Amino acid sequence: MSTTQSPLYAVIDLGSNSFHMLITRQLANSVQVVDKVKRKVRLASGLDTDHVLSEEAIARGLECLSFFAERLQDIPEQNVRIVATATIRIAKNQAAFLQQADKILGQKIHVLSGVEEASYIYQGVAYTSYGESKRLVFDIGGASTEIIVGKETKANKVVSVNIGCVTFNQQYFYDQRLNDDNFNQAILGAKRQIASLASEFNAIGWQKVLGGSGTMQALSEVLMFHRKPSLISHEFLLEIKAQLIHCGHFDAIEISGLSSERKPVIASGVAILIALFETFNVQQLQLSSGALREGLLYEMLPDDQKVDIRQRTINSLMEKFHVDHHHACNVLTQANTLYEGFNPCWQIDDDNALAMLKAACQLHEIGLLLEFKHHQQHSAYIIEQGQLPGFDQSDKQLLSALVKLYKADIDPTLLARQSACKKQTAYYLLAIIRLAVILCRRRKDDVLPVYKSRATTHGITLCLPKDWLAQHPLIADELHQEHAYLNKIGLSLNIQC
Repeated sequence: MSTTQSPLYAVIDLGSNSFHMLITRQLANSVQVVDKVKRKVRLASGLDTDHVLSEEAIARGLECLSFFAERLQDIPEQNVRIVATATIRIAKNQAAFLQQADKILGQKIHVLSGVEEASYIYQGVAYTSYGESKRLVFDIGGASTEIIVGKETKANKVVSVNIGCVTFNQQYFYDQRLNDDNFNQAILGAKRQIASLASEFNAIGWQKVLGGSGTMQALSEVLMFHRKPSLISHEFLLEIKAQLIHCGHFDAIEISGLSSERKPVIASGVAILIALFETFNVQQLQLSSGALREGLLYEMLPDDQKVDIRQRTINSLMEKFHVDHHHACNVLTQANTLYEGFNPCWQIDDDNALAMLKAACQLHEIGLLLEFKHHQQHSAYIIEQGQLPGFDQSDKQLLSALVKLYKADIDPTLLARQSACKKQTAYYLLAIIRLAVILCRRRKDDVLPVYKSRATTHGITLCLPKDWLAQHPLIADELHQEHAYLNKIGLSLNIQC
């Protein structure tokens, strides 16, 4: 496929800790990542006290850009964005770096102001997250931390503060020792710089807190390694701090699920995040699937790529995996019918949970393209491991559980482990999709009769015509077996004629 048919887009982010290159293309009405390159340049560690960048740091950066330049040759210049952030922004000798870097890349690098960087971070979060609630966004970089509050795609207040995990390492963990004193000094140091911001942000308010930096990603990976919901809490941060202090030294850091590349900066990142939590009185934070690079990318894309992000993602997956669209719509219709019959009792007032049910109805057969026997596991894997703009990690956990358990045996622990909704709500959603799939077993529009449904807290009743059940013995038998399956999640099923 030529780039004319499927244009490539590239974003290069010269961060204070790492240099990133993201290459994507438009495919099936969605954005597909074609390539990602990341190099730990640690540019900020080359800044001296006078904010002069060392020759060694400049050399590391230029070597990395020579790798990136090779990949840019195939991409139209108008489809490329190259930006530099905090370290180059504050370096007094930035011109010495930029002149050589521009020549290597063959394009100009735009040095983002702190406000520009924060604004693009928010756009990246907004375009890859679902919901209209007000969001508070944290992004901890190597030399700066961005704090943004906004609603939908509009940022209401953006701030960039000169605190970062690389610079804080040099300032508070220069001896690479991990103890109470180093941590407390780092936390207090961060609080001093952000304390004055709290009242103005609190006045605007928010309902959801998101983060997209390497620190949050690393902490989320630790939680997932231990099969816990990927929601970062203040309590969890204090646990990680205690584990790090127990390790005693950077060289001795051993935390299950923590990647080796994050070990050198995890202590300073955790200290800054604790300061943010305590200053802004945050209870928990969710990992965002997008930040600066995604914000820059979506600015380049046609406007039709920026709307209805979840449905665009669902449509793309259905197209890529050749899902029977007609059958998926029938299952969704039956799920809606059952939901309306059950909800007067169940009172599922969680709009996001209902959205996950609808998504599961449309995606429950994406694994069939690979094979039938294990298609439920394949479907769950695609959702767990895939890039799904509009679905955060907790959404993916619930969605994965629903498609994996939509028929046959039920493992309640998969639903208990997710954090997108209450466990009982997840049980109810699973019961709805399972019954909808059974009722649509014939995969024909004219098969289903008019029927009634109702529910109690722990029971479901379906009123189906006797002659219809007699004409469909397989469906009748599966409904009979379903009673035993649903018992595992505390629900009974009663079929009345």
